Amino acid sequence: MSIETLEYDVIGLGFGPANLAIAVALDEDRRTREQGGLRYCFLEKKPAFEWHGGMLLEDSRMQISFLKDLATLRNPASRFTFVNYLHQKGRLASFINVGTFTPSRLEYNDYLGWAAAQFNDRVHYGEEVIAVEPVLDGGEVTRVKVISRLADGRTRARITRNLVVSIGGEPVVPEAFRPLKGDSRVMHSSGYLERIHACGEPKRLAVLGSGQSAAEIFTDLCGRYPQAEVSLVMRSQALRPADDSPFVNEIFDPDYTDVVYGQSSEERQAFIQANAQTNYSVVNLDLIESIYHRLYLQKVTGHAPHSLLTQRSIEAVEAGAEGIRLNLSGPQGVEERLYDAVVLATGYRRDGYKRLLGGLAAHLDEGVERDYRLCCQPHMSAGIYLQGCCESSHGLSDTLLSVLAIRSQEVVDALLDDRRHRHTQGVASACA
Repeated sequence: MSIETLEYDVIGLGFGPANLAIAVALDEDRRTREQGGLRYCFLEKKPAFEWHGGMLLEDSRMQISFLKDLATLRNPASRFTFVNYLHQKGRLASFINVGTFTPSRLEYNDYLGWAAAQFNDRVHYGEEVIAVEPVLDGGEVTRVKVISRLADGRTRARITRNLVVSIGGEPVVPEAFRPLKGDSRVMHSSGYLERIHACGEPKRLAVLGSGQSAAEIFTDLCGRYPQAEVSLVMRSQALRPADDSPFVNEIFDPDYTDVVYGQSSEERQAFIQANAQTNYSVVNLDLIESIYHRLYLQKVTGHAPHSLLTQRSIEAVEAGAEGIRLNLSGPQGVEERLYDAVVLATGYRRDGYKRLLGGLAAHLDEGVERDYRLCCQPHMSAGIYLQGCCESSHGLSDTLLSVLAIRSQEVVDALLDDRRHRHTQGVASACA
C-alpha cells in the first residue's frame, strides 16, 4: 500500500452532471484565479465519464428542455452551453430544423461528455473513495482527508478545506430480490444495457416498475426480442402521465428552491407528496400512448405476447435452473409466473453520502443549509456540500438536471465566501 498526500481547497466526490456543473462554474468564476488560484479536483470511480450508461436507449429522449443545461440559466454566453456544443459539432442548424427542445438522451450524453473532456486535467477517474476522515487542528476540524483506492489496489490520500459530494443515487433492489444478488438473470435498470446482452435469446421477460424507465425498458424489450413474452409488472392500477404543464412545471424553476426551503419540514413533505406526479412513478404521455397502441394491436391480431400486469405485488421470488419464478398477488389472487430474466426499474435511494461520510459523524449535525452545506458542529469549519440528495429540504428539482446551472453558482459562491457559514438573506437555516 502506498499513500500520496496532496492538499486542495475543494475536492468533488463523483463527476456526474452535478459536479461537472460545479467544475464549469469554478472555471468561469474569475475569483477562482485570484490570489494564486483555487486548487481543486474531482474523484470519479468510473474509468471514464458516463451518464446513465445503462439507459442510453436509442429512442429515449430528454424530459427537460436543453436550455436547462450546465450553464445557460446562469450564463447564456458560456462556452459550455448546449447551443455552443451544437455549434462546435457543426449541428446547430440541423438541430434547429428538428424543432425540439428535448434532444435524445444519446445526444445529451454526448454533450455532457464533450463538456467533461475539457476538465480531464482536473478529474481523477478510476478512483473509488473509501473513507473521509477529519483533520484536527487544535481541537477544530479545519480540513478533511479523502482516501481513495485506485484500480491496482493502491490508496491515495488528499487533504481539502471543502468537499462537494455528488455521488448519485444507489439502485433500490426490493427485499425479495436481494438474495439473488449476482444472478445475471436479475438486473437493475441502471445496468440494463450492459446486462441484457448476457441473457442470450430469452423467451419470457419481466420489467418491474411503473415509471419512465420501466416503460422505456418494456418498449425496448418488445422491439429487441419480438418473439418473446414481455410483461410490465406494477403495483399501480395504470401507467400514469407525468404532469409537465407550465404552471406545475414552475416548481422546477431555480427560484422555487427558496420557496421550498423557507417552509417548515412538515410543509415541505406535504408539498413534495402533492407534486410527486411530476417525477415519480409517471411516464411521458406519448410513450403511454405508444404502449397502449401496441397492446391494442394485439387485440386486433389475436397475438398477445406483451402485457401489463397491474395491481400486482411481489409475494416471493425463487431462482432455479428453469428461470426466475415470481409469486404475484393481484386482483385474481396469487399467481405464479416464470421468467428468463427480470429487470428492476425500481428507482434509487439518495442517502449513500451518510455511509461515505461516516468518519465525520461525530462532527456533523442534522440538516442542510440553503447553500447546500451540511450542518456541522461549531468546532468544524471544513465545508461539506451535498448535491443531488437534498430533496427533502430543497425540493423535487434537487435530484434532477433542472437547477444544475444556478445551484452550481450558489455552491461556488459559498466555497469562495470567507465567512464560516453562509445563509441566504431572508431564508431560515435548517441548522438552527
